[in-house]
Amino acid sequence: MDEYETRARYNIAETCSSPISLDDLCAFAGDTRPADLFNASQKLGYGVIRGSEELRSNIAQIHVGSGDVAPASDNVLITPGAISANFLLLYTLVHAAAYSVPESLGAEVTLWKTSVEKDWELNVDELKDLIKQNTKLIILNNPQNPTGKTIPTEDLQQIINVARERNIYVFCDEVYRPLFHSLDTNQQPASAFSLGYDKAIVTGSAFKAYALAGIRVGWIIASKDIIEQCLHARDYTTISVSQLDDRVASFALGEKCVSKLLARNTTIARHNLNILTAFVEEFSSVCDWCEPLAGTTAFVRFSKKRGAG
Repeated sequence: MDEYETRARYNIAETCSSPISLDDLCAFAGDTRPADLFNASQKLGYGVIRGSEELRSNIAQIHVGSGDVAPASDNVLITPGAISANFLLLYTLVHAAAYSVPESLGAEVTLWKTSVEKDWELNVDELKDLIKQNTKLIILNNPQNPTGKTIPTEDLQQIINVARERNIYVFCDEVYRPLFHSLDTNQQPASAFSLGYDKAIVTGSAFKAYALAGIRVGWIIASKDIIEQCLHARDYTTISVSQLDDRVASFALGEKCVSKLLARNTTIARHNLNILTAFVEEFSSVCDWCEPLAGTTAFVRFSKKRGAG
């Protein structure tokens, strides 16, 4: 990837929305560029450790309306990308952080598996059987990568109920939210944070759904208590996000830009999905899939041509 990613004409391995320029963002805002978007007199010291109030408020705002509980800016912590958000959260909560990362740091990991034969749907009864006495954390991603499937709100609520009964944290990576290209509004799942459980935590970023992979901005949304714990832990990793990245993200995720930005990215995703659907249908003798509902990824299964030796 290092050698070819930036030179390929068509990068079908990319998992982010098509990158957008500052000029395009300004066009979304009515061809206006905020005077402080790039302030040449700004001293380039550390940024605000939690992230600027404007950025945290904008992120809280885009999570309003997905469930019963809406986050405030104090529930949001800005990080240098979703990978940093995920690592910080896992380090904070279990001191041995999903899968290879937790295992490398000493955690015991139990995989909650699904399959294409089950349309990638999760079975909550199977989750109950997997939970052990020492289970601390249930990790999800919604929308899912790479299948492009979603966990419906009713299933999320069941997962939350299971976790609440056992006092277990629920951590949901929501980097592809709210890019629901193939779901009606009433079918779109709620954010896990919005379901009223104080141990439900979500992470997100400006990369995947918002087409801003060139700036390193991610976030954690959680109870104030968990945010404070994460703040103490990040003293040993990354102090703050770049002021410049914070400023661009604040502009892009503000009310003048964000709805048009998401509409643009959803249109691109639907167009590309139509191309991929035509491919899978044309070559159905060697490939199949469960058509994705959200995000920018799909899982296509290839097999030997029928009748081949």
